[in-house]
Amino acid sequence: MIPIHIDGTETFAASLGRLVARGADDLGAVEQDVRAIVSAVRAEGDEAVFRYVERFERRRPDPLVIRAFDGAAALARLDPDLRAALEFAADRIRRYHEHQRETGFRYEEDGVVLGMRVRPLARVGVYAPGGKARYPSSVLMSAIPARVAGVRDIVLATPAPDDRLLAAAHLAGVTSILDAGGAQAIAALAYGTASLPRVDKIVGPGNIYVACAKKLVYGDVDIDGIAGPSEIVALADDTADPSIVAADLLSQAEHDEAAWCVLVTTSRALAEAVVAELGPQLAALSRDSIAGEAMRTRGVALVVPTLARLAEIASLVAGEHVAYHVADPEALFDAVEGGGAALLGGMTPVAAGDYLAGPSHVLPTGGAARFGSPLGVYDFVVRASIIQYATPALLRHGPHIANFARAEGLDAHARAVELRMSRHTRLGGRGEGES
Repeated sequence: MIPIHIDGTETFAASLGRLVARGADDLGAVEQDVRAIVSAVRAEGDEAVFRYVERFERRRPDPLVIRAFDGAAALARLDPDLRAALEFAADRIRRYHEHQRETGFRYEEDGVVLGMRVRPLARVGVYAPGGKARYPSSVLMSAIPARVAGVRDIVLATPAPDDRLLAAAHLAGVTSILDAGGAQAIAALAYGTASLPRVDKIVGPGNIYVACAKKLVYGDVDIDGIAGPSEIVALADDTADPSIVAADLLSQAEHDEAAWCVLVTTSRALAEAVVAELGPQLAALSRDSIAGEAMRTRGVALVVPTLARLAEIASLVAGEHVAYHVADPEALFDAVEGGGAALLGGMTPVAAGDYLAGPSHVLPTGGAARFGSPLGVYDFVVRASIIQYATPALLRHGPHIANFARAEGLDAHARAVELRMSRHTRLGGRGEGES
């Protein structure tokens, strides 16, 4: 089902190299087409969005932007068990993200008031896919952190939303829905149309066209990142349960044929047992063809001699989801650098993080977990530095500022300071900040 490679062999090195380089997946194959879509929407607005929705989705939304979507009614129409799960998840996600709230600060040092102001973004766009599957969980995981941050307007972009997405939008505090998907939706969010004001930031996962569109509009609008296929890196020693490890690998494989499913273990026997489990478990899945293709093309088991080497490999790979199936998960977690979400211990399924544990499941992929973070409240705020000088403080600091400026060849910087100092002298020692 998946190959097993032993540390020190050529196949191990080649497989590891492929994993480390996976973030280089080329968007160039679709960039020309996506650039044309983005340019058309920027120039023509709603009409271009309608044209591309009709072309790709074979329908014409009416209206394009839904402002009264009655999510409460959609929630009431759901199966009671699903409704309870959505409400339970929304509450847990909200409470987790309340711990991430930031506050500004001010203090005075040597006559200078310094500080930082934290303000929420005004408008945010949340993208939810509408392709192989619909994910109300992604609506909760993307929009709730924005709402907790204090974002006033949250626009959900998704094609032909069903009751599950409408209910999730209601629970997450979405204020309007753009009834479109793909690159055309990203462009509409980024540049605005007659019916939709532009947003400040776009978040949420999508296919290669959505990812490419987000890359192209970045700079005109902020984005959360370029999302690639789902990933799991399962770290295991000889205490792990092979059936549970296999189940975790398949839980990510069923997302996408391009999902990465990686086992790194100190036990060859464990690797062989996990591989033996994959076939029977795969056969029982409704999405067996998708999961099977992912396991065939992007599944691998790497066997290493020690936990230290295991931590080294995990740090190099920097997976989106890192599952710790070891005797001492906390100790290994402390030794691993990077990773989007750490699932500690055999009783912590990746699926818990995907749905309702609390942290957002919007995570860095493609190795970006080396430097990126999960989506959070901090992604929906802007910070401004505060600096306020009183006259005595500027008289003390001014000569240093002027000397610094002239050393860098910036005379106007120096003069802007010295003019203030000379003004104080002409006023006979009276100036701002003094009585």
